Amino acid sequence: MSSWMPCLVHPAHAAPSLGHPVLDDYLRFVKARVRANSLLAVAFDLKVFFEVTGREPVDVTTRDVLAFIEAQRQPRRGGNVVRIDDGEQGLSARTVKRRLSSVSGLFAFLVARGDVESNPVPRGLATRRIGRRGVPLIRAPHTLPRVLEPEEATALLGALRTQRDRAMVEAMLFGALRRCEVLGLRLEDLRLGEHRVFVADGKGGHQRLVPIAPKFFMTVAAYLADERPMTSTTDRLFVVLKGQRRGLPLSASGLDEILSGARTRAGLQHATCHELRHTCLTRLREAGMALEAVQAQAGHRSIESTRIYLHLSNSWLAEEYRRAMSVLDALPGNGEQP
Repeated sequence: MSSWMPCLVHPAHAAPSLGHPVLDDYLRFVKARVRANSLLAVAFDLKVFFEVTGREPVDVTTRDVLAFIEAQRQPRRGGNVVRIDDGEQGLSARTVKRRLSSVSGLFAFLVARGDVESNPVPRGLATRRIGRRGVPLIRAPHTLPRVLEPEEATALLGALRTQRDRAMVEAMLFGALRRCEVLGLRLEDLRLGEHRVFVADGKGGHQRLVPIAPKFFMTVAAYLADERPMTSTTDRLFVVLKGQRRGLPLSASGLDEILSGARTRAGLQHATCHELRHTCLTRLREAGMALEAVQAQAGHRSIESTRIYLHLSNSWLAEEYRRAMSVLDALPGNGEQP
């Protein structure tokens, strides 16, 4: 066992540090490859892993990895809290899977550098059938995201108190922008004549032009004319309207607080930023928008990420089923009584 214990330090304008030269080398390597939030998540995942295993990186074995998985799936909070979605008490499968991915990335780096001979995180467990892919270590469930019904969306919009708040919600509900993309919008990113906005810093650093309904631009115009402080010097579109931070860019926690208050006033049980985005993409698919166009609107790098909206779009599935059944019913002898 090692006497070293990881301590996560996150200095400004530098890579996080865990107090170990090997891990800190890896975090500096990762810093040039991922976004800031992803880097911090990797650092935290590694901190948890080495807290549980208590070993030096070069001494970690597959047995340690399997023991880590078991420890992560143990009941939390005294064992009396059960998640409704999967009935389990430990960390969710997605969280454990993400932490294993972070650990595997570390050891892939160490293998490439020659510090260790092999990656102790197995890709999966072998099966008895030859030629069949191995069983994954963690099988994460594929769940459908929740979306808002039209009356719920109307109630939420009606519960917003300012034009700024309404514009931010409309950007997600009518343009499928992510929370970080809404907060990252600059004044120069508005394409008023085209009814589009330029997303300069999307997920993974990717840029795109996104069309949004004209009502969004009307709301933004009202916000700029009546609410945005004239003394604000930031180029960010959405800023704080009052208090000590008046005129400064709105934070993610600020947007979450705004949405939480509106959700409560509207009497809704759910309406997160991501659910607003999912609602927009689902409705676009239901209206007949091609899957490739939905992919471009969402900013997905892979079409596989967009295919979920085939399942969320109930009208599309029902129409395809009715069409297929009408063909089957027309076949001779199908469904006829002898």
